[in-house]
Amino acid sequence: MMWYDGWGWGGWFAMAIFMVLFWALVIAGVVVLVRYLTGSRHGQQSGSFPTPGEPGWGSKRAEDLLAERFACGEIDDDEYKRRLTLLREHR
Repeated sequence: MMWYDGWGWGGWFAMAIFMVLFWALVIAGVVVLVRYLTGSRHGQQSGSFPTPGEPGWGSKRAEDLLAERFACGEIDDDEYKRRLTLLREHR
């Protein structure tokens, strides 16, 4: 059986590069899929509320809710300060 070698060495070189790129894409796809399915979310912690288990996570959330109520005008300045003092006393 005769082999046609029309591409020469350039063809072998191109096939080797494409094979490396193919396997790199397959491996990257598997890593992304595993991270997505396991819920690993690195880098999304900034600006978010503290998670349960962190020290003071409940009081921080309460202070944020109180600040939102004050910003919306649901409570006045005196009420905000009084409740904030109560929250911080019970830490």
